[in-house]
Amino acid sequence: MRLSGAEITIKLLERLGIDVIAGIPGGTNLPLYDAMYSSGIKHILARHEQGAAFIAHGIARSTGKAAVCFATSGPGATNLLTGIADAKLDSVPIVAITGQVSYDYVGTDSFQEVDTYGLTVPITKHNFFVRSAEELFHVIPEAFKIAEEGRKGPVLVDIPKNVQTEEVEFEKWPELNVEIQINTIDEALIKEAAKMINDSDKPILYIGGGITNSDSSEILYKFAKKNNIPVVTTIMGLGTFPIEDPLYIGMLGMHGERYTNLLLNEADLILAFGVRFDDRAVGNINKFCPEAKIIHVDIDDVEIDKIKKANLSICADIAKVMEKIIDFIDNNNRKTWITHIQDKKNKMPISLPKDKDEFHPINIIKMVSNLAPDDALITTDVGQHQMWVVKTYPFKHPKTLLTSSGLGTMGFGLPAAIGAAIANKDKTIICFSGDGSFLMNIQELATLADLQLNVKIIILNNGHLGLVRQQQQLFYHEHYMASKFATSPDFAVIAKGFGINGYNIKKDERPFEVFKKMFSEKGPYLINIPIEEFENVVPMVVPGAGISEMVGGEII
Repeated sequence: MRLSGAEITIKLLERLGIDVIAGIPGGTNLPLYDAMYSSGIKHILARHEQGAAFIAHGIARSTGKAAVCFATSGPGATNLLTGIADAKLDSVPIVAITGQVSYDYVGTDSFQEVDTYGLTVPITKHNFFVRSAEELFHVIPEAFKIAEEGRKGPVLVDIPKNVQTEEVEFEKWPELNVEIQINTIDEALIKEAAKMINDSDKPILYIGGGITNSDSSEILYKFAKKNNIPVVTTIMGLGTFPIEDPLYIGMLGMHGERYTNLLLNEADLILAFGVRFDDRAVGNINKFCPEAKIIHVDIDDVEIDKIKKANLSICADIAKVMEKIIDFIDNNNRKTWITHIQDKKNKMPISLPKDKDEFHPINIIKMVSNLAPDDALITTDVGQHQMWVVKTYPFKHPKTLLTSSGLGTMGFGLPAAIGAAIANKDKTIICFSGDGSFLMNIQELATLADLQLNVKIIILNNGHLGLVRQQQQLFYHEHYMASKFATSPDFAVIAKGFGINGYNIKKDERPFEVFKKMFSEKGPYLINIPIEEFENVVPMVVPGAGISEMVGGEII
């Protein structure tokens, strides 16, 4: 058979199981779109390439499988960069395929030419610049293998236009070699780790995105319960351990609860499973768990000893490691440690608003969670609303919270919600946003209107860049610079302009009734609700301090 490079690319994507691609066409990737015309792959026309990247995020984060986005060269490719970098930091498997000017024009500053390959070297797990159509037989399957094996991440494939139009004669499709390699585990390390656990009096499991990405929440639960090890999570680990279980002691970090952060510094052993000691989680690393030994397990050897020196480290799949260690750890009730933890919780209860304050963000989120289906997926943007959501919403399952954790990208929530809804057609998707974040990718309301997906958008509107204003209040002598919006758009009217139901809740209304109506209707819906402009997320770790050094949230 004889096919062009573009046709080979699309056929390979089909053979790899890709049935949907988000993107925007342009001059240098039009051959790919022409080849897709007769394909069974559904194309989602985003309104901005960053939106396309985050739609791919929504698919990949909620399924664990690699998702694809397309962009043309030049500004199309550069608009993808934030989404690619976001995937790198949060270990999300996406394959970004970009058009490039024809090979003869590369390096001539031709129209819409940028060095996409060079720009993406530091923000991808791997990238490819394709020089011939024949290379595609290897490059496309390899891109997916790299994206999904080990520590997952983004891969870029940059294909010049002449490579897309070049034709290749071949007899049969090559075998797709996408088998994932599994690291072997040193049995001696397993036994040594088990001994450290058995010998410890005050261990804590510090878990993160590695638990989510390895689908190891079930073995984590068995592991923790057998030895009675308390569990703290990062944002990326939320939903992997039951929040109602007595062993769960919350989310650590900059906005972790007071007792959670303080208890960590009392531990004598930290089991850092699938985490990277991010500064938002651990604060000043020199002050993090100073009396504790560290066992660090991660699938990426680059993370071992990168930030925090471990007493014992294992580079392997976390699920496999726990499956092996569990046979060597004792049944231990740890009565003294568990009792101490409960006493600490009782002495430092979470600072909560009064139930009658229906416009407090925490109560709003509780209302929504009480009305939402149990299997709803939640996306957020970045800022105060994100922190209120991760602290308040009762995440019961892995991969139900989709949020930009490592890069902290405003504008993530809406397109990620679209992607999650595409991949989970029978589920309700809820996007929590702020009035600042939502404007970053508001154009994707048009994409949502096209698809009429069951996405519910809730904007917590305080007229500010809330987390910026909070830091200016607490740490910059109340010098409020560039954090208050001079005007506030009518989000409900804007939503209706895109063909989506929208409603502005007034301060004399009952929010619960409005949310109830929203959930009773199928399809997209946007609700804008005012909140107190000077409401803060508490507690908060002082910048540059250890996580035990917090301000706000004390119960008096």
